[in-house]
Amino acid sequence: MTVLSEPATPSLGAAPASVRSQVTVPLRFPDGFTATAEVLTFRGLVDGKEHLLLALGEWEQPPLDQAPGRAPLVRLHSECLTGDVFGSQRCDCGPQLREAVEQIEQAGGFLLYLRQEGRGIGLYSKLDAYALQDAGLDTYEANLALGHGEDEREYSAAVQMPGALGATTVRLLSNNPDKAAQLTALGIDVAEQLPTGVHLSPANHRYLTAKRDHTGHTLNLPADVGPGESRPGRIRREAALNGGAGTALPTPGDMLSRIDELIPRLRERAEETEALRRIPESTIEELKDAEVFHLLSPEGVGGFGMGVETYAQAIRRLARGCASTAWTAGHLIEHVWMLARWPREVQNEVFANGPTPLAAATGAPVGVAERVPGGYAISGLWSFASGVMHSGWALLAAQHDTTRLQCLVPISDVEVLDVWHTAGLRGTGSNDIRAEKLFVPEFRTLDWALLAAADNPGTRIHPDPIVHTPMATLLNLVAPSAALGAAEYAVELFRERILVRKVKNTLDNRQADSPSAQARYSQASGLVVTARMHWEEAIKIVSAANERQPSALTDEERARYRLSLALSGEASGEAVRLVMAGSGGSAHRLSHPLQRIQRDVNVLLNHPTLAMDPILEQAGRGLLGLGFTIPAF
Repeated sequence: MTVLSEPATPSLGAAPASVRSQVTVPLRFPDGFTATAEVLTFRGLVDGKEHLLLALGEWEQPPLDQAPGRAPLVRLHSECLTGDVFGSQRCDCGPQLREAVEQIEQAGGFLLYLRQEGRGIGLYSKLDAYALQDAGLDTYEANLALGHGEDEREYSAAVQMPGALGATTVRLLSNNPDKAAQLTALGIDVAEQLPTGVHLSPANHRYLTAKRDHTGHTLNLPADVGPGESRPGRIRREAALNGGAGTALPTPGDMLSRIDELIPRLRERAEETEALRRIPESTIEELKDAEVFHLLSPEGVGGFGMGVETYAQAIRRLARGCASTAWTAGHLIEHVWMLARWPREVQNEVFANGPTPLAAATGAPVGVAERVPGGYAISGLWSFASGVMHSGWALLAAQHDTTRLQCLVPISDVEVLDVWHTAGLRGTGSNDIRAEKLFVPEFRTLDWALLAAADNPGTRIHPDPIVHTPMATLLNLVAPSAALGAAEYAVELFRERILVRKVKNTLDNRQADSPSAQARYSQASGLVVTARMHWEEAIKIVSAANERQPSALTDEERARYRLSLALSGEASGEAVRLVMAGSGGSAHRLSHPLQRIQRDVNVLLNHPTLAMDPILEQAGRGLLGLGFTIPAF
């Protein structure tokens, strides 16, 4: 054979491989197309597998990878027995192989036939994944459900093979952006990426849609093959893995209906909740039975992987029953989502017993972390640990030099201080946590900046779009959603009250007959509508951002988002104030729900996510393009 130049090894790639044999093989495909390939085998491939390089066309003409436009056309084709040999239409592998051979023969280059069946999980596992796809999972979800990665392929050997022939620059024939990224990282210069054709069949449209929507494959599918078709009949993974067809996952509408059914009982227990200064166990059990804590938990661990809209609606509706319950449940749901952002070792631990590990999280004030062998020793007194009375874990912020860490510790390792004696939100039990020189193994610590980012370790594990959502987005939603729901409940109570209440020293039979009461009710109703519109605008901003990649908000979007939420909270608070001012002295009895709502909303309005002065200032800077002066805004 003719070697193009001295064998080259990319600087970041594996050790050199060498050619062990070369043989000429005439090829013939079922449609009659023929080609001649030089099939090369190798010594020294890093994974020890029997990968092949098929050299096609004028691949030996120097300088193949140096002259403009003359870099070899290369296709990395992972083995697919079902598609390549048996013509399966569940994927597009067979047609891609046929197309690649023809294009490479015309241009000159290499087809690398890689023994990585089923994206690296093996033939049997791939067929197991097919069974899960028949039950409703998409191709990536099925791999995760079997305990594999979404895509376990690694391309070091694919760098060694053309490197053994002296090719260090290629034109890549692929729709997959990950292949180009891996080759580049391993030291191969990808001069150009050319897409393959779209080989659509009735049996593979869900498969192709999942590749397009989930991993950004460059596939121009027909308009009637939309994102929703990639995940019809979503099922519970645990049932599918146990051999059954599984029951369908609830839709967002199903979840909100379940929450609406809880509202009457939350109202009945609101006084008890406040007296206990924590959520009653009966309420916690009902929330678990309704699977409320599954809401943001990834589907890969048995959760529902729902979005920002459903999460915010859940808090709002819970607050129509009890603001303390809404606040606590909202944060416990959110903290499950935070745990889903950690690396796999932590996730294997916390999700071992199911999809809803309950955890408290607090960073006020930040503790101190000292480096010790194997991890850190943390000390601090952390306040406002919402949900701590119902949690098995605590997520605590600690500062080590210039790095802010989040540290995951069992609740049993810390001291919970009973200090939650407040005017409002008394039922949240947001007590303090204290620890002194508590050892935290390094794998249970994570840089806060990485955890909070859209690109966090959990995005390498879970396909659910919610895992890509920046941390601050959900952290800012709880208070305004709870305030809106509480204000809606207050206006509802006011309506009931004025339609029956007789006001002393008037000729009216009931308060509703008074023009001033009518005006007050209409104004309060209008304020709630204003609050809801601002709240919906904020959610719309986040939803629009989540539809693109990267999903991080721009400065202007962040400003509009926070401003809309703050204005929603302000309108909710004003609606409650108007209602209370027109409800008479008896509404201030501790047994009356209106006084509890007023106190709860007053506390909500003092939360940093609804504090008007700093939000107005920073939002103004963002809208004017001046940049923020508070990084965590």
